[in-house]
Amino acid sequence: MDSSIGQGLYPLHRCKTIHLVRHAQGFHNVEGEKDHSAYLSPDLFDAQLTPLGWQQVDNLRKHVHSTGLSKRIELVISSPLLRTMQTAVGVFGGEGYKDGMDVPPLMTENVGNSIRPAISSLNSLPFIAVELCREHLGVHWCDKRRSISEYKNIFPAIDFSLIESDADVLWEIDVREPNEEVAARGMKFLNWLWTRKEKEIAVVTHSGFLVHTLSAFGNDCHPSVKTEICRPFNNCELRSMVIVDRSMIGSDSSTTNYPGKIPSGPDVPSDNASEKHPDGPAK
Repeated sequence: MDSSIGQGLYPLHRCKTIHLVRHAQGFHNVEGEKDHSAYLSPDLFDAQLTPLGWQQVDNLRKHVHSTGLSKRIELVISSPLLRTMQTAVGVFGGEGYKDGMDVPPLMTENVGNSIRPAISSLNSLPFIAVELCREHLGVHWCDKRRSISEYKNIFPAIDFSLIESDADVLWEIDVREPNEEVAARGMKFLNWLWTRKEKEIAVVTHSGFLVHTLSAFGNDCHPSVKTEICRPFNNCELRSMVIVDRSMIGSDSSTTNYPGKIPSGPDVPSDNASEKHPDGPAK
């Protein structure tokens, strides 16, 4: 059997594990399923999670804690929209925030009229908002974000420093971002991940972004694996994948490899064997 046909072997330090999460159910999902034209309504501007969506968040939170995943993840990246950040902090954030804590909350109470308590950042993972993993830009009001200054007030412990503009300058009312541009933006996002030192990262994003980004992968796999990679995400679905740097994008060296032969110096039995059998195989 030729192992190269069905398997790939890569240095560990050229791999990252990413836990991809689609946001929980938002009000735009409910209205859009009833009438697709609802996405054009300003009433759905930066749609928040539904009560059912928050139940989905609670269920996924239980899962990541029961499996130990919450202890392995080093960083949480979120699209800077209300529904994705609510999902991110609800799933991966700390326990309930209490007045008097000397750290800012990840989310203040009642964000998006959710009747949810504040979420603590105490002993929490770092959270970063990144525009590259937003949903399709333009036309649909649910995909237009608020100002960063407004988000900072309700998500005080999320890091927004990578977002250059306070206002949403990317969303246009009459131009919808083409699928191929979403896919290209997704590849740019994955390349950016290689600049991060973290090896296990959660990404909370959107269905369209995931579908078009992942469509570029799996062509060298069995069709069933390609299908597994590219299958559309349910609300609040988590899928864990490994991405591999095969083009030397990453520059990190291994933290676990060991060079061997330390301390250096003559190894008498081995050296003698080499002299006696110069053409013999090394063992």
